[in-house]
Amino acid sequence: MTSEKEETKKIKFIGKMNREKENIIVENDGRIQELYQSGFGKLDGQRLILSKYEALYLFEVNKIEILHNNRSMSFNELMETFYRKDKDILSRYLVYRDLRNRGFVVKESLEDGIDFHAYPRGDYKVNSIKYAIFVLNEGYEIEFEKIFESIKKIKGGGNGMIIAVLDRRGEVIYYQVSEATFYEKR
Repeated sequence: MTSEKEETKKIKFIGKMNREKENIIVENDGRIQELYQSGFGKLDGQRLILSKYEALYLFEVNKIEILHNNRSMSFNELMETFYRKDKDILSRYLVYRDLRNRGFVVKESLEDGIDFHAYPRGDYKVNSIKYAIFVLNEGYEIEFEKIFESIKKIKGGGNGMIIAVLDRRGEVIYYQVSEATFYEKR
């Protein structure tokens, strides 16, 4: 016989696709604080707004069901929907998932050139950003000037700038980046 608390945990959250804004809306069913306290979403009155990465992750770990036009979506349908507007969704999602699985609270960055902000569990909304994450695919060419411009934006001189490189097998390798200063020899 299972307890009422165990039964409540088995019930999935229900999210509704908002294609226009590329996010998922979870109406308040008395439990959205559970997700919010775990670092997912933004509260908007009586509902929780999940980013596309948060929705994909919660879907993959079987915590949410996503409806569109009163029909349950599959993970592939959800991914395809996001892919239409963001061709880098898969590589960014794989980095997001890896960071979440390592215990970080991960938020999509609104800053140009930075993909995610990562916070240690328990520090989200308490302390400042621990890491700014820049996602690259192996073999992808990028000018370092773009990376260093992103580093300069980070408070503290970029001590928390991380380049997450997704290799061809889908594994993530992290590199901490800092700006080097070279002095002219006199």
